[in-house]
Amino acid sequence: MRTCFLLLLFLCASITGWALHGKGGMLTYEYLGVGAAPNTTKYRITGTHYIDCGGTQFTETAIFVGIFDGAGNKLLRTLTIQKSGQDSIYKKSFGCINPAPNVCFVVATYVQEVELANNAAGYLLVEQECCRIVGIQNLVASNSYGSTFTATVPGGANRRNSSPQFAARDTAVICYSSFFRLDMSATDADGDSLSYAFCSALTGGSGSQRQPNPPADPPYNEVGYSAGYSGAIPLGTSVTINPRTGMISGTAPAVTGKYIVSVCVSEYRNGMLIATTKKEVQVEVANCKLSAAVLQPEYINCNSFTSTFENENPNAEVATYSWDFGVSGINTDVSTAQRPSYTYPDTGRYVVKLKVSTTNGCTDSTTTEVAVYPGFAAGFSIDGSCYQSPFVFTDTTKATYGVVNKWKWNIFPVTNSTDQNITHQFSGVGQYPVSMIVSSSKGCIDTIETTVNVYDRPDLKLGFKDTLICSIDTLQLRASGAGTYQWTATNGSGRILDAATATPRVFPQDTTFYKVTLTEKTCVATDTVRVAVLPFITVQLPADTSICRGDSIQLLPQSRALQYQWTPATGMDNATARNPMVAPNVTTSYRVTANLGRCQDEATMVVKVAPYPQAFAGRDTLICYDTDVRLQGDMVASAFRWNPSSTLTPANSLLPLARPLQPTAYVLTVSDTLGCPKEVSDTVLVGVVPRIFADAGRDTAVVAGQPLQLQASGGDAYQWSPLFGLNNPDIANPVALLDRETETITYRVSVERDGCYATDSIKVVVYKLGADILVPSAFSPNGDGRNDVLKPILVGMKSLTEFQVYNRWGQLVYSTRTAGQGWDGRIGGSAQGSGVYVFLATGTTFDDRKIVRKGTVMLVR
Repeated sequence: MRTCFLLLLFLCASITGWALHGKGGMLTYEYLGVGAAPNTTKYRITGTHYIDCGGTQFTETAIFVGIFDGAGNKLLRTLTIQKSGQDSIYKKSFGCINPAPNVCFVVATYVQEVELANNAAGYLLVEQECCRIVGIQNLVASNSYGSTFTATVPGGANRRNSSPQFAARDTAVICYSSFFRLDMSATDADGDSLSYAFCSALTGGSGSQRQPNPPADPPYNEVGYSAGYSGAIPLGTSVTINPRTGMISGTAPAVTGKYIVSVCVSEYRNGMLIATTKKEVQVEVANCKLSAAVLQPEYINCNSFTSTFENENPNAEVATYSWDFGVSGINTDVSTAQRPSYTYPDTGRYVVKLKVSTTNGCTDSTTTEVAVYPGFAAGFSIDGSCYQSPFVFTDTTKATYGVVNKWKWNIFPVTNSTDQNITHQFSGVGQYPVSMIVSSSKGCIDTIETTVNVYDRPDLKLGFKDTLICSIDTLQLRASGAGTYQWTATNGSGRILDAATATPRVFPQDTTFYKVTLTEKTCVATDTVRVAVLPFITVQLPADTSICRGDSIQLLPQSRALQYQWTPATGMDNATARNPMVAPNVTTSYRVTANLGRCQDEATMVVKVAPYPQAFAGRDTLICYDTDVRLQGDMVASAFRWNPSSTLTPANSLLPLARPLQPTAYVLTVSDTLGCPKEVSDTVLVGVVPRIFADAGRDTAVVAGQPLQLQASGGDAYQWSPLFGLNNPDIANPVALLDRETETITYRVSVERDGCYATDSIKVVVYKLGADILVPSAFSPNGDGRNDVLKPILVGMKSLTEFQVYNRWGQLVYSTRTAGQGWDGRIGGSAQGSGVYVFLATGTTFDDRKIVRKGTVMLVR
């Protein structure tokens, strides 16, 4: 006996007061026959409430059911239905669920018979209550919502209807983040097709109006769902409902608590929706774990003798598996695998048993049946093409074992049938879905679905609609489509053989139109083929042409022929094509034979093949800035040109001098007159080393016997001359030491980079006195280029520390720390007048002594 369950009854809550104890419900009805009053129908209406155990003393003694007209939702009357029964269910032992929850809930029922007047639109039954329990996880502020339960009663010919009756599996507890199944299936006494779907829970009564009497008019608002939930996904995206079986399955939410689930079951009769009934339940997601053995209700293998099994509860904490595949008389039909496969020795039905156990000793077992009857192949054929005549659907299903004994056809939107073969006439042109569910006496079942294209005439297709024949030939016409054929000619010369077939033969003497008529039952389609007749044909090819070796060309004959044969086939992609591509390596004469039946003609053209001209621009090279290089062009051709040519001398030579100032790609393009019409190019890149800016430094002065640090820049290597007084002439910064015998000397430095050179020089004046800072006594900033700037002259100094100029009021008018810079006689851009100014100059000698000089200077305008 099973010791653990996947689905359990609802957990008990401890909230007091009916106002917060509603846990779901539904309205259903049963057809009882013709009413006592004329033109009425009698029904039994049943209301069902699910109530938390803590609120049993608050169950309603009666409910109020509003009956609304189905056409305009107008309230016709209100029924007061007294409570007819109440059941309490309590359980706290659940085998392999750990920890085991306590379950307690109450089912209250309200039943009353009623006679309703026959009408075309039917009725809507409505009952409203207040209020739901608090803390429902998938609702926002759940205790503020009431509930509305509805059911529709169809009118017209469908009024003899009973609503679907749900199985007594009303509420459930499932373990969080675990796989579960919840059966919400129903049965229908009328044999209608049922379709299940999640739908939104509706608001209803309130604290101020606990039982609306009468219920409010439709439409009704849906409750407010929490983020991640809705009426269509009440338990999240991992949980779905099977629209055919009503089985809810998936992985439970990770958050424990109470959840509202609303299911709508729709009734279809002859493919038409006639009514919808809604059931609302509460599901408890509990803090528990489940270890259980779960198998499908039945396994049917109609494809092979090998079946694969697995525990349908993937979240079970199972340590061991024990399988028995039910073959009598042997003991080898067992397995301990988690997902075993087993090949049965013969057809038949076998009882499969699974026993599981966990590490803590919890065990569970279950059994199911497997039917093994391979060789079941479902299918059907379709005969028909236009809507004016009925289509015939013929079952072609084959069953190796047993017999095919059940069929269910569905042609949207009007035909349902359980016959083996059916006939259906469509209402118009379009695409219509057709399905057949077929089963055998052995339990094999399959569904075949397709889409039928329905036309306004038979589906007539022609092999061609316009063609040519030679006057001495016979032509076979071709058509396809279901039905009978009749061909006729538009004139007397269009003779026909086998005119009542899809493929007649014709031999007209003149151009003729042939009309085909395809008749399928009462549907007719016609079309026409034009056959042009030629007494002879000709073929012409273009004039002889030339191509370059390695290129291809398309041959383009002018002809009304239908078949072509080319020779030779060398270098040709398709020797029977009308317009083949050819790529000969040598000059070739191509001949084409063109045929229209037995009419024939020939033509020839020559494709001359010449080699490509050859161009050689030379090797890439690198030159110094503002120098030239001779290009080494060469060719096997008759003409050439260089581009660009503006920096070439002469440009019409294969060996010009190039003098670019920046890197330049010179392109040599050549052409020939030997038959290859294409130009060929080659490129040489002349790189240019950027211009070198050599700098030996500013002219300077030095005291005899003191070292002078020279500093050159602009290259990667340096060479100073003359060598006199230098400690190292091969570096950028040699030291010069000059004696009293030298008055002035000019040093020249050669700067090299990337094999290119530039020079600069520096003049050095040698003073016999010691190191000093010399400042002129006067200057005249009049723009004549002489004595325009007042600046200190450094003699034997390493650096200038400060040079400042003040006016007679002690205002600083100029300051610098850079040797060689000075004052131009302006303050803020304004020229100053003649007068006496004071200067202060400080500096550092090469032996790190400080020199300070100050005095006055005259500005002369």
